[in-house]
Amino acid sequence: MLTFRVIDTETTSIPGGVVEVASVDIVNGEICNPMSDFVKPPEPISFEAMALHHITEEMVADAPLIDDVIDKYLGADIYVAHNAAFDREKLPQITAPWICTLKLARKLWPEGGHGNQYLRYAKDINPYVPEGLYPHRALYDCYVTAAILLRMNKEARWTISQMREITNSPSLLYIMKFGKHKDQTFADIGANHPEYFRWCLSNMDLNEDQKFTMRHYMGAMF
Repeated sequence: MLTFRVIDTETTSIPGGVVEVASVDIVNGEICNPMSDFVKPPEPISFEAMALHHITEEMVADAPLIDDVIDKYLGADIYVAHNAAFDREKLPQITAPWICTLKLARKLWPEGGHGNQYLRYAKDINPYVPEGLYPHRALYDCYVTAAILLRMNKEARWTISQMREITNSPSLLYIMKFGKHKDQTFADIGANHPEYFRWCLSNMDLNEDQKFTMRHYMGAMF
């Protein structure tokens, strides 16, 4: 029987080191085996990160290093994360296959937001979360992500191979999050201002999903 390990990290900053790691397992459709550890980071925690996850320097001052706790999180068949590219970079010790629920959500529910908490409420997902946990703490987010994956499995019935393919492919984005056309749909911008996408592709440092989406909607017009 396969073990899907839903894992999440909290960090000192977006490019920074890990301050907390947690996971829950999904085995035969049931969420089980919660684990959570504070981690002593390699640099100070930024105030921006503290404002998000509320983990302070005092809370991790005596915590172990990531290399001293990671072994207990190894050994699952498949790892799952919401924005798996982020957690995969933070946890290079994990070499098993990954599934990204963010990319799965963009595929299954292309319109609207795709953040962990947005999906929880927009799709009326009511995960069990133990008392004392709150959003943007690693274990809390694991419970929510696990519930999202189970909901998507009921609707889409993807195979593991299909989920892996979606995870390893660029996502088609819905809403522009920056620039003069912020909050407009990529489809509308492509239809009305394709020259803006050409400018972005030539002048901006875009990620693979942004490039893929802009080229997709430019191609739809030409």
